Amino acid sequence: MMNASQDIVFVNARLLDPSRALDAPGSLLVSKGVIMDHGSGSGVPESALVIDCDGAILAPGLIDIRATLGEPGAEYRETIETAADAAAAGGITTLCALPDTEPALDDPALVQFMVRRGEATGSLSIAPYGAATKNCLGKEIAELGLLREAGAVAFTDGKRAIANARTMRLALSYARTFGSIIVQHPEEPTLAMGGAATEGELATRLGLPGISPAAEAIMIARDISLARITGGHVHFAHISTCSAVNLIRAAKAEGLHVTCDTAPPYFDLNETAIGDFRTYAKLSPPLRPEEDRLAIVAALADGTIDAIASDHQPADPDDKRLPFAQASAGGIGLATLLGITLARVHSGDLTMATAINLLTAGPARLFGIQAGTLDRGAAADLVLFHPEAAWKVEAGKLPGKAQNSPFDGRALEGKVLGTWKSGRRVYG
Repeated sequence: MMNASQDIVFVNARLLDPSRALDAPGSLLVSKGVIMDHGSGSGVPESALVIDCDGAILAPGLIDIRATLGEPGAEYRETIETAADAAAAGGITTLCALPDTEPALDDPALVQFMVRRGEATGSLSIAPYGAATKNCLGKEIAELGLLREAGAVAFTDGKRAIANARTMRLALSYARTFGSIIVQHPEEPTLAMGGAATEGELATRLGLPGISPAAEAIMIARDISLARITGGHVHFAHISTCSAVNLIRAAKAEGLHVTCDTAPPYFDLNETAIGDFRTYAKLSPPLRPEEDRLAIVAALADGTIDAIASDHQPADPDDKRLPFAQASAGGIGLATLLGITLARVHSGDLTMATAINLLTAGPARLFGIQAGTLDRGAAADLVLFHPEAAWKVEAGKLPGKAQNSPFDGRALEGKVLGTWKSGRRVYG
């Protein structure tokens, strides 16, 4: 590990920074953890450490806006330290942690605790969500103003939908008063209750209880209406259906404060990935038919979707070694976030600049995060990756504690060579 105070110059890099519409060969000078200059590489201090990138892409460190961390309350699944290791291996330097922990992040002191725990890793900034309702139970609005002052980046009940329409309306109105966002898990809970896979032919053939895709569209349609009434900003997490895309696209055209993200499983996999009851591919929301996957890909390309998040949900092996209907939903995604996203670049669905924007400048703009740029004066949070370098996802060998990857066995092109946090090398 190098000292963050050491001057570093990256040479022979392909500098890629969507925040500045930059995509060109060049060099980058870092001094005392801050980006000082980029250009031809002249005027470099003699004492600087020179890193030859050999044509690899140097981009801002990735910003992951949706991840479940095991700490506090479920350290047996994962700790912040082990999650930070996986994030560094995936090129992630900033992470938005969900608040539905034990205890929930509905107290300013707990929000501050998460920020400090991120700082203590030395490799990962944690920008925690505050709970939208007390204990994330969907009943009583949390103290959003105090949570915001403590460092909450936005508000959500995490993996639980805010099901009560009046509560959601109040949350949107309250958050609007200080320019913040309510993030919704868009799934009408009574339609999803007890389900394990997307309702349809495959679920029927496997004998699995189904979840209607309408559960997503119904919640999104309701909350778009509430955003229209309140003037509040609603953000829909991990959208997964064509219907969701169409609703959000129309709401944006209307000028409403509506944004969304998706996660790699929903543009890379379809429902056939559950195979013969493969529990690593049991997710929430569940994997969808191919036509929905294609709609998500199109929405990434046309700008309807504002960001790509890992939707990282660690599980203990015992949580997955159960019959499919009883197994925990969710998959890890920190180490594979970049590689799976780049698969859409290699397929021709996205440009490289669009893909990296969805992982850096896009989420930074969305939540007002001071990261995701190579601009002079910015913290030197960086990822160096080779877009063609091949590797294979192998559960049991991935960085971090949890290994429940829905991409287990997948061959990928696009490998992280190094990650830097404020000029300090934390991976590679």
